Amino acid sequence: MQDMVFSNLYVSIEGGEKYPFGDLVDAVDNAFYVGLGIRYTYWEDFDGIILFQYAYFEPHEKAPRINGVHEASGKLGLDYRWRLISPIAFGVGFLCNWTRADYEGDKKDFDFNHDPGATLTDNETEFGWFARLNLPIFTLDNYRAGLNVLWEQVWTLPERSNMLSVGLYVERRIW
Repeated sequence: MQDMVFSNLYVSIEGGEKYPFGDLVDAVDNAFYVGLGIRYTYWEDFDGIILFQYAYFEPHEKAPRINGVHEASGKLGLDYRWRLISPIAFGVGFLCNWTRADYEGDKKDFDFNHDPGATLTDNETEFGWFARLNLPIFTLDNYRAGLNVLWEQVWTLPERSNMLSVGLYVERRIW
């Protein structure tokens, strides 16, 4: 078998929208995000992916003292390019989200047991998994543009948080 690891390397920029599900629907509105990505050949039909995204969520009126929530997300996973439907790829991986409420007041004002979003005033780091569908739309020499659709599940307790991200990307092949 030929050594394929890192035989191709791609970098990308991405922008799109995040759609909260479950309990998050009652807490925040949809938000736009921006991101950077790295994709590299891992095995013959597999690509390694590293994604970084930033979004700013506006809260619903249930948490009026919080102006918004910053979210930085890192993702590490694998894409599988099934030859029958190539160049479409399916991927899975792990994610780490860091969130912090945009709040300038005294944290003692919150009842951490009852106020929605109170714990976000101290930073939250959560882990989870994601599933991804990568749909390349346009390819030209070393460039590619397409659509990424990600389903994210964060293992927050007592409830898991789910989010759908849909974004357009432009990718450039480095080697």
